[in-house]
Amino acid sequence: MSPQLAGVLQLTALIAALALSYRPLGDYMARVYSSEKHYRPEKWIYRVIGANPAAEMRWPAYLRGVLAFSAVSVLLLYLMQRVQSSLPGSLGFSSIDPDQAFNTAASFVANTNWQSYYGEQAMGHVVQTGGLAVQNFLSAAVGMAVAVALVRGFARSRTGELGNFWADLVRGTVRVLLPIAFLGAIVLVACGAIQNFSGIHSVGQFTGGTQEWNGGAVASQEAIKELGTNGGGYFNANSAHPFENPNPLSNLFEIFLILLIPFALTRTFGRMVGSLKQGYAILGAMAVIWLGFSALMMWTEFAHRGPAFEIAGGAMEGKETRFGIAGSSLFAVATTLTSTGAVNSFHSSYTGFGGGITLLGMQLGEIAPGGVGSGLYGMLIMAVIAVFIAGLMVGRTPEYLGKKIGTRQIQLAACYILVTPALVLGFTAVAMALPTPADSMTNSGAHGFSEILYAYTSAANNNGSAFAGLNADTQWFNTTLGIAMLLGRFLPMVFVLALAGSLAEQRPVPETAGTLRTDKPLYAGLLVGTILIITGLTYFPALALGPLAEGLAS
Repeated sequence: MSPQLAGVLQLTALIAALALSYRPLGDYMARVYSSEKHYRPEKWIYRVIGANPAAEMRWPAYLRGVLAFSAVSVLLLYLMQRVQSSLPGSLGFSSIDPDQAFNTAASFVANTNWQSYYGEQAMGHVVQTGGLAVQNFLSAAVGMAVAVALVRGFARSRTGELGNFWADLVRGTVRVLLPIAFLGAIVLVACGAIQNFSGIHSVGQFTGGTQEWNGGAVASQEAIKELGTNGGGYFNANSAHPFENPNPLSNLFEIFLILLIPFALTRTFGRMVGSLKQGYAILGAMAVIWLGFSALMMWTEFAHRGPAFEIAGGAMEGKETRFGIAGSSLFAVATTLTSTGAVNSFHSSYTGFGGGITLLGMQLGEIAPGGVGSGLYGMLIMAVIAVFIAGLMVGRTPEYLGKKIGTRQIQLAACYILVTPALVLGFTAVAMALPTPADSMTNSGAHGFSEILYAYTSAANNNGSAFAGLNADTQWFNTTLGIAMLLGRFLPMVFVLALAGSLAEQRPVPETAGTLRTDKPLYAGLLVGTILIITGLTYFPALALGPLAEGLAS
């Protein structure tokens, strides 16, 4: 079997698995977030945190819950790292330096999971499992809660109430993420991923000595790392490490976990707004972009140019032989089109155009299908922009799901799409202008510029993957990337929740003959075109200086 055919079969199997899970999981999540029943474990949690799950919140109160919970999470995770040397199960590791502790705390709470440290050489069992893994659940649940609040804004009328943040947070964790992650961990253990709390031990003989490795609760963290589109690896090699991702079967399963909830949430959206066709339209736009990027990445990396490529069967530099080009390309696209950031290969070693595809995937806003929760609300913001553009073309007040898109709504949507590019391009420009940050680049020229552009794109878009080659463990990068992660995560949520509140207050507008049908393929195509044009106009100059210049020169 040729590697190309193997890649097509992997993609086909992945699509089939996602299709089979789409309806049951999407409907289940709609029931979870619409139910008025509270399970006993959930009631215990509410009692401990002092929350009333039945109290409805307007968008400012919902936002205060998001920000307060996230601020406390950053503080607790920061403190855990700073006192690590005094904690049991530290494996003898020292406490984390202040700048790196801040960077890591901001990273995991923001669902970014950027890592400027070697996980197996820095973090003990308590910090890994009781700190980082816990935040993998909670940060994903926060994103899902904000997405559901926006959906309620479209579904409700003549009220500013968007639900209860604490109830949405707890339900998303207890009823959705925990059960699926539990089953996912079992599958990964069956595939060969490790799950233990062993200490540091020597492994094998290497050139006159031994290599030391520590164990850990890897499979359980790996499951929620992918399911929650988090991405932080137990080991520095991330999902390229055989303890995390042993074989092609586990690799395909991890890609499935990455895409599972973001795609299924479109069904949840359709069910909650009372029109499954609307969910299918959003799903179609996501699927077109994801399939297009996957096909383009595999074509780019399989292209034979020169004897070395022909012997290897394609661009194999930086890729694991047990996954090959197809498994690596599918993983790279899945992880950069979502906010996962996990890697099973080094994106810096991809071809110039291949590296550009990973960059562009993040710069789209990670909405195809995007992160857990963040992908859906990001795509709905783009849907509002697309409806507005269509309204301008026909001279009609734009409407979406029976809600008028007026001045306030489009201002909030515009602020949302401007925040992340401002962070990415602003921080990249400053880093390139100052002498010290440039010293962290391994490469010069277009590839070196791509290293820094990729770092801030990854941080501000809450992705967390690294281009490799950049020494990011410096005070400058730990601090600025941490700031970019926090602002890139929570500033857009402000505009999302404000938009949800303004929509929920409206009366529904009756559909007429002139109403744009947003559940048709024509609108899905308009949505895809809007996304590509906005991204192209925003990032093309920066991409031209980096991956495009490198690709054209190779």
